[in-house]
Amino acid sequence: MTICYLALGSNLGNRGAYLAQARAELAAYGVRILRQSTVHETEPFGVRDQPPFLNQVLEVDWPGTPRDLLVAVKAVEAAVGRKATYRWGPREIDVDILLFDHLSIHEKGLTIPHPGLREREFVRAPLRELRPDILDS
Repeated sequence: MTICYLALGSNLGNRGAYLAQARAELAAYGVRILRQSTVHETEPFGVRDQPPFLNQVLEVDWPGTPRDLLVAVKAVEAAVGRKATYRWGPREIDVDILLFDHLSIHEKGLTIPHPGLREREFVRAPLRELRPDILDS
């Protein structure tokens, strides 16, 4: 079993429904959700002039490679209806790979652990719910 952590975020439309749809789509792509944090409402990061986000972290089991998981999460974003905007802009759904087992990966288009993990409390707080031991306080 390969344990991974995924972050979900939404700040447009029916945010809760988008998170729920993303969880269902992830399962359809072979992601087995083991546990999920509570949903947190947070202020936007980066570009502040936009609606607040709902954020959640999932602990999942994934049978494939990190690159395969990236392909799956991008397909989930598309299936849920994510439209391209601008960096840190509003979005229907965002699915990020935070951690993939104990691997450290630095490839084109794929960095694990997620490069913003240490500075983004909107991801750290829900991750601590699932794994209080995984982050330095």
